[in-house]
Order: sequence, then C-alpha cells, then structure tokens
Amino acid sequence: MEPGDQRAGFAAMTESTQEDWAIIARDFMGFASGLPDRVLAHLRLLDGDYAGFPIDRLQHSLQTATRAHRDGRREDYVVMALLHDIGDTLGTFNHPDIGAAIIRPFVSEELHWICAQHGAFQGYYFFHHLGMDREEREQFRGHPHFEACAEFCARYDQAAFDLAYDTAPLNFFEPMLRRVMEHPLSGMYAALADTV
Repeated sequence: MEPGDQRAGFAAMTESTQEDWAIIARDFMGFASGLPDRVLAHLRLLDGDYAGFPIDRLQHSLQTATRAHRDGRREDYVVMALLHDIGDTLGTFNHPDIGAAIIRPFVSEELHWICAQHGAFQGYYFFHHLGMDREEREQFRGHPHFEACAEFCARYDQAAFDLAYDTAPLNFFEPMLRRVMEHPLSGMYAALADTV
C-alpha cells in the first residue's frame, strides 16, 4: 500500500488510536514537504495584479527580495521579503497577518514581527495621502524590532516599485525558499518533523 492509500479508521477523535495517528503523522509530513510548491503557486497569483501600482504585486515582491538579497541579507530575511505581501489575495484587509503566519515556523521572532507589522510601517510613506495617520507605526515605538521593521520598509519595501530595476525572477529565489521552509524552527508541530 502506498503512502496516502492507508487511512485512519475513526469517526471521532475520541475513538482514535496510536496506529491511526501514525498513519496521519506519516501523511502529514508528505503533505508538509509540498508547502514550498504551494507557496510558489500562490505567489504566482500575484502576477498581473497591479491594483493601480506601477508594477504588479509579484514584481513588487520579487523586487523587495532582490533588493534585500543584493544588500547581503541572510536567506531567511530574503524569503521574508519575498513573502511579505503574499496575503494580498486572501487577506485584502490584513495581508501582513497572512504572510507572517506562513513564515512564522521558519524564521526568527524578529523576521516574523517585521512581516506582521510591515503594513503599519509602510504606511508612513503613503497613509497621509489617503487621509490616514502616517504615524501609525509609532504605536510600536520602543519595541525591540521597531528599527528593524522601519529599515525593512525604508530600504526594501517602499523602494520596490521601480519599473527599471533589474529584478531577479522567481526561480532565482526558489532554492532559498525551499531551504528556509525545509524544517520548521518553531510551532506546535515542529517536533513532529523530527520524529517522522
């Protein structure tokens, strides 16, 4: 019998056995190994989505990551930069939360925080044009990662709308993304990766 062909036999978790969970754990890890492919497929959904911006959302993501890479940032930072806006399609009103949730098991607390809060920090550059408070980020002043998030937006995110910039293609970042997502560093299921 091939992995995926065998299934647990319970109708409610209260009836489950250790054998059932051995089957589920084995299949979970097979499914988890496909996460980079699903993330890449979702990134491709941003292709052609301009929403009025000078470049589409995929190019913005690629350009943000390219700028971080060329500035000598570590791979996990570059991957965070690549995925920071991946939530635009499903989290229209809270896109930073989506990107942050995806990368959380694979990056440091600092990188997770940057991704989760970049919306408020990015707003410094445009909220005032929309009648919003450009100082929204000030609510986080004093947080240990405040300056790192401000730097991410200043150096990479707000600057990544340049039509003429020599942006690396998605396949350039694919090996980095696969390496970063190869093994979770945190999260309630991280230990499972070591046992299966």
